[in-house]
Amino acid sequence: MPVARLLPRAAVRALPSCGCRASVVPLRPQSTSPRQLPADASFHSVSFSDSEHPRVLITGGLGQLGVGLAKLLRKRFGKDNVILSDIRKPPDHVFSSGPFIYSDILDYKNLREIVVNNRITWLIHYSALLSAVGEANVPLARAVNITGLHNILDIAAEHSLRLFVPSTIGAFGPTSPRNPTPDLCIQRPRTIYGVSKVHAELMGEYYHYRYGLDFRCLRYPGIISADSQPGGGTTDYAVQIFHDAIKSGKFQCNLRPDTRLPMMYLDDCLKATLDVMEAPAEALTMRTYNINALSFTPEELAQEVLKHMPELQVTYNVDSVRQAIGGYRWLSSSPVILGPSGQAWRVGSGGEGEGKALSWWIRTGRRAGTRCPAAYPLPPPRNGEPNGVMLGGPTDRVWPPTPCP
Repeated sequence: MPVARLLPRAAVRALPSCGCRASVVPLRPQSTSPRQLPADASFHSVSFSDSEHPRVLITGGLGQLGVGLAKLLRKRFGKDNVILSDIRKPPDHVFSSGPFIYSDILDYKNLREIVVNNRITWLIHYSALLSAVGEANVPLARAVNITGLHNILDIAAEHSLRLFVPSTIGAFGPTSPRNPTPDLCIQRPRTIYGVSKVHAELMGEYYHYRYGLDFRCLRYPGIISADSQPGGGTTDYAVQIFHDAIKSGKFQCNLRPDTRLPMMYLDDCLKATLDVMEAPAEALTMRTYNINALSFTPEELAQEVLKHMPELQVTYNVDSVRQAIGGYRWLSSSPVILGPSGQAWRVGSGGEGEGKALSWWIRTGRRAGTRCPAAYPLPPPRNGEPNGVMLGGPTDRVWPPTPCP
């Protein structure tokens, strides 16, 4: 029987943002599921007709992405077909917007009951401790990001769910190739968050080939949104600067001003996630893909904000842990093309579009829920230019892409 360790106070304070309980966490190198999958287990993906909507469960739903994704999915599949879950009490507007339940990813029995009782067919697994928070509490990050993942994988395989687990640019390391960074390459991250996400990528791929699990994964860049608070990630300065600019007129950045990191606006990230989830299984050649929109440095972002709020005071107080995490990341310039029906989206990697997108964010950033054309359409690829990933058909099948609304 594994020894259960009481969480220190710092761990308890970190728990509300990760989707797991705040009492006792078993730290073990394997799943906490009461039974293991048999060696000869075989599962099959579930497909849906146009008239049959999936039943969706989102874990860690009160984080930066869950509420927005639930809103998008409810518009698509119906309010009652999307269940948001977390261990925290939801705000009134979230609770009234659709089904919400308590869900602890470290409680296998609880998760299994939720899946069975609600006839879940899609599982979006957002529960995780992010990079900076994870480095401050490695045992907790190991429990949440790895043991919790094992529970999710076992339940998804047992009940033939379509499973989405996001990965991160933090899954790459200083020895990973640059310009472009391909989907398949040396990763070797140096944070527990990055290590746990590489583990998730490989375990998901293994469960796909071993048990037929319909596992899907995107490596998210830094996500920018107007209506959520930073959650402990290295790229969170790009969210914090807007909150601080409006609230106090002062912003202190914990990264060097020249630290360039890839970013994406929330709405574009959620749309890409839905596109991947809806893509036909036969169109996916891999389980994990890179996805990007644009990249910038803290100094570049601050300069754009100052154009609209010249009174903002920006200072830099570099945090060695966050700088070490962010110092070796880069934007993959290989295009990623998404779309369940063959829509051709090439993701830009710089140039004039970056400045336009940044200015757009600043001009509209005070209105929550606005949409930024971060994944702006580009001209069709030239001869010899890589086409990236096409979910649903060849690049020249549909061109030009539909512009961002």
